[in-house]
Amino acid sequence: MTQILAIDQGTTSSRAILFDEDIRPTRSAQREFKQHFPASGWVEHDPEDIWNTVRETCLEVANGADVAAIGITNQRETTLVWDRATGKAIHNAIVWQDRRTADNCAALKQAGHEALVTDRTGLLLDPYFSATKLAWILDNVDGARARAEAGKLAFGTVDTFLIWRLTGGARHVTDATNAARTMLYDIKTGAWDADICALLNIPMSMLPEVLDCAAEFGATDLLGGKTPILGVAGDQQAATIGQACFKPGMMKSTYGTGCFALLNTGDVPVASTNRLLTTIAYQLDGKPTYALEGSIFIAGAAVQWLRDGLGVIDDAAQTGEMAEAADPEQEVILVPAFTGLGAPYWDAECRGAVFGLTRASGPKEFARAALESFGFQTRDLLTAMQADMGHDSETVLRVDGGMAASDWTMQFLADITGAAVDRPTVLETTALGVAWLAGMKAGIYPDQDGFATRWALDHRFEVKMDAPTRDRRYDAWQDAVSRTLSRP
Repeated sequence: MTQILAIDQGTTSSRAILFDEDIRPTRSAQREFKQHFPASGWVEHDPEDIWNTVRETCLEVANGADVAAIGITNQRETTLVWDRATGKAIHNAIVWQDRRTADNCAALKQAGHEALVTDRTGLLLDPYFSATKLAWILDNVDGARARAEAGKLAFGTVDTFLIWRLTGGARHVTDATNAARTMLYDIKTGAWDADICALLNIPMSMLPEVLDCAAEFGATDLLGGKTPILGVAGDQQAATIGQACFKPGMMKSTYGTGCFALLNTGDVPVASTNRLLTTIAYQLDGKPTYALEGSIFIAGAAVQWLRDGLGVIDDAAQTGEMAEAADPEQEVILVPAFTGLGAPYWDAECRGAVFGLTRASGPKEFARAALESFGFQTRDLLTAMQADMGHDSETVLRVDGGMAASDWTMQFLADITGAAVDRPTVLETTALGVAWLAGMKAGIYPDQDGFATRWALDHRFEVKMDAPTRDRRYDAWQDAVSRTLSRP
C-alpha cells in the first residue's frame, strides 16, 4: 500500500487527490458547495455540505486504490460546534471571511485586551479568527452555552470536524497549525490559553487535543477497512510545507480565494511591529517552526465577483487575456475590501471600492484591476515582512494556488513587488504538503531534506517594470486604500 489520499477542504469546494509512491498526483475529484450570506459581512457554510462533498470526493478518488494513509488540509479559522452525542452541528459553520464579531473585537481592544492576545497567540484581535466566532455561537444559539458547560458540545476547525466524522466520533483532535489560528492557543507554550478562554467565556472542555502535523489522528472505515489519518495542517501551512520552505527566510504566497504569504522564521517566533501575524508554520516531533504571515481576504474571490457579481466573464481563465488587452492609459484600481481588509490594515468595517473610472472603462479594465490587486496587496505584505525582519534583502517568492497559473498575474506580481517569482511544476502544493506529512509518517515518503530536493521550478518571472513606474503605481494603490479605510 503506497498511495496517499489528500483531503483538501477549501472555502468554495472540497477536493480529494490521490498521490502515488513518488508523491505525484494521479487522480482527483472536486465538488463545489453553496456559500451562504445571511447578512452583510456574514459568510457561512452548511456543515453537511462540507462533510458530504469530502465523503463523495474521497470515495470517487479512492475507488480501487490501496490507500496507506490520509492527510487533511483545510480552510482555517472556520468555526464549527457540534453535539458530541449526535455529531450534528448546532449552527452553520462560520467562515473565516465572516465579520459579524467586529464590534466584539473592537470592544475587547477598547478594554485593553489585545496585548495579551497578541503576546500569547501571535494574532491580533480580529473577527477573522475562530475565538469570537465560537463565543458568538455560544451566545446566540438557544441553550448552547448551558450545553457547552455541561460538556455536551465540541468545538473544532474544519479538520477537527472532519476527523470526528471520519472516525465516528472516536477522536476529537487538531494539529498545532490549526490550533494556532483559533486565537485561543499559546504558540509559545503549546497549550490552550485559560486566560483567553475565560475572557471570552469559552469552556475549555470544548477544545480538541492538539497534535503534531504528522501524528496518529485516528482511523476511518470510509474506504473500507481501517485507514489511518496521519497528516493534518491548515491550508496555508500545508502549502508552505508543499513548497519545501523549510529554511528560515524562505517565503511562499498562495493565491486562492484569499492570498496568504508565509515567511519561515525558524524556531523563533518573531513579534511583528507591522501588524502581521506570528504563527506556527508546522510542528514535527513536538518542535514548532514559526512564521510571519500576512493574510489577504480577497484574491481569487475578486475574479469570482467579476463572474458571479458583475457577469463580465464566464470563466476565470479569461481574465489574463482581458488584462493584456486593457487600455494601458487607464489605471483603474480595485480595492477588494468586500469583507474588510486584512494585513497590514486589519480594518473589518471598510468595504470594496474602485478608483480611476472613466467613460472608457469596461470589462477589460475591471479584469486588469482585479488581477493587479493581488500584486498590490502582496507588496503590502512583503514590505511589512522585510521591516519586521530588519532588512530589505533580495527575496524570491514561491507561489502556488489557482491564480498562480496566470502568467500575466505572476508577471505583474514580480513587477510591482520588485521580487522574482518562482512558480513550481506542481501548483497543488497545499494537497502535496499534507500528502507528504501523511506519507512521511507512514514511512512511504522521504524526510524533509529528501522531499525538498524534489521541488522543481516551472518558470521564474523576473522583474521587468522600472523602479519609478513601480513606485508610482504602488503610491496610487496606497492612496486608494487610504480613501477606503473606515478609519484613518
